[in-house]
Formats: sequence, C-alpha cells, structure tokens
Amino acid sequence: MTPLDPGPTTPDDLGAVAALLPLMTEVVVERGATLFAQGDRHETMYLVREGALKVTRANRDERPTILAVVGPGEMLGEMALLDGRERGATVTAITRAHLLELEREVFDRELERDPAIAVALLQDLARRLRRSNDTVSDLAFADVPSRVARTVRHLASKFGTTTDEGHLRVEHQLTQEELAQLVGSARETVNKALASLSRRGVIEVRQRTITVIDQDALERLAG
Repeated sequence: MTPLDPGPTTPDDLGAVAALLPLMTEVVVERGATLFAQGDRHETMYLVREGALKVTRANRDERPTILAVVGPGEMLGEMALLDGRERGATVTAITRAHLLELEREVFDRELERDPAIAVALLQDLARRLRRSNDTVSDLAFADVPSRVARTVRHLASKFGTTTDEGHLRVEHQLTQEELAQLVGSARETVNKALASLSRRGVIEVRQRTITVIDQDALERLAG
C-alpha cells in the first residue's frame, strides 16, 4: 500500500453512481501531473479509485491556494456534467493516481435511463458544500491550533495507515506551504501549532509525514 492510498474504491461504496462504472474509462495520472486546470472547459467527471490529488485555485495575484486533498471514493469535476461551465480549480496528482473518467455525453444518456444517478451526484455536492461551510466557519471562529488539529484529523481519517504500534501515519506528501494553505493560515503559525502538538505527544512530525500518536487527544483538540 502506497502513501496516501488506502486502497481502491468498491462499487458498494458508491451507491447509485456505481451504475456508471461500466461506462467510465480508466485514466492514470502520474505524480505531479495536472488532471485539469482552472479555466478548462472539458465536460468530464472523474472518480478517484487510488491515490491522492490536490485541488487548488488561483487568486487575483495568480498564486494558487489549496482548497482540498481528495482520495479514493471521491469525485472531481462533476459540476461540469451539470452546467458545462469552465473548471473552477486546478487538480494535480500528489501521488500516482488511478481514476475513472466519464464524459458528459455518456452521462446524459445514462441519466435518461436512471435519474437516481443525479440524486447521488447531488448528495456528493451537498457533502462538499457542507465541508465548505465548515471550512468557512473554521476560518471565522476557530483558532489556528484547532484548525491544525482538524486538518490532521481529516487527513488521518482519509489517508492514515496503521503502524505496528497502533498509531495512524499519514505520508501526506505536502510541502509546509501547501499544508499551511490547507489549514488556512501562515506557514510559520501552522508550524508552531504542529510543534506544540508534537511536544504534547499528540503527533509526531517528520518531513511530509504526520503520525497521530494520541487519537483521543487529537479529537479533543479538534473539537
């Protein structure tokens, strides 16, 4: 099992979207490669089967900010199937990633046959909107240490692998700057928060790797 790769998604994980699997084609994206860029108009959706990718968006100064890290079982670009508009963000592979691709024309034909697929996509969009609302709330009300704890918890729940000692190790492959963007704070501030968690024995920090030592303490700090 590779870093940031808890294993392939199974049809049972996908609900109604599983009906689309036979209509999708496999795509492999090498580490560091761009799946699609902000402003592209490709009307395709992707399902992540293995690996991890980062979603970034450039601001007016053209400096990208990480919005999310996605992994197995998550979808990318499904809004293009619904509105056909340009991509709102850039998606880049953090690790070698295996995805399934669905074109809008194929989706439209299948949607006529099985409208429940649209419901499954809307549920996924609703989950993503809820996460966005949580992120906005965190930025407005939560202090940086709490946001760091929540980010670590999120990465661990999605990508953590259990060590022989029973800890959760996350080889997140993000730079310090990228991790700070994900938290939504300055790199120096995030590094101080991580160092504090390390001194308290909650986590262990190494280069591009975080190991959760005390999961209960992390939960309390994340709130």
